[in-house]
Amino acid sequence: MGSSKTRRSSCSILNLVLSLFNFILLILSVASLAPTICLKTPPTSLGYALVTISLISILSSFVGFCSQFCYITHFALLLASSAGQLLGILVLFAKEKWSLSMLKSARDPREAKLLVRLECGVLMAMFVMQMGILILSCVVRNCCVREYEELEPEKRRRNIARVQEESIAEVKNKEMGEKMKNDVEA
Repeated sequence: MGSSKTRRSSCSILNLVLSLFNFILLILSVASLAPTICLKTPPTSLGYALVTISLISILSSFVGFCSQFCYITHFALLLASSAGQLLGILVLFAKEKWSLSMLKSARDPREAKLLVRLECGVLMAMFVMQMGILILSCVVRNCCVREYEELEPEKRRRNIARVQEESIAEVKNKEMGEKMKNDVEA
């Protein structure tokens, strides 16, 4: 019994840490919108791709707050968002000049370069946070499954005991009814 209480408290702590990570991811995702929008409004096709990556991350963090109820959806959004972030990092980091030309910013070239590097840094932070959330959500899910498996036999025992008590009560009621019937007839 002591181990199940320890497991429950560790699961609740892990859920709290997971919520904190999702909140940090939400803040990073919203922050990653700013450099893209500052580079050019309305964004170019690469800008829209970066905005889409940020929006998927925002959606993933919102779904992460209720990940106990929609684990598969959260997991799929995490994977999609991570893939997008990784591609965004590769494009912005490896092909910086090409990225600048694709973004077609009207800003000063140094300022545009700074904004692209800032976006790349934020995407890297989001990717690392997303991987942490992915691992932690798998651990939390495993913890919840173990907790449920421990509770299932206990519930079965209670149900069996309740059914036995009810059947014993029914038998006693029948016996009492027969005795009363015999007493009335006699």
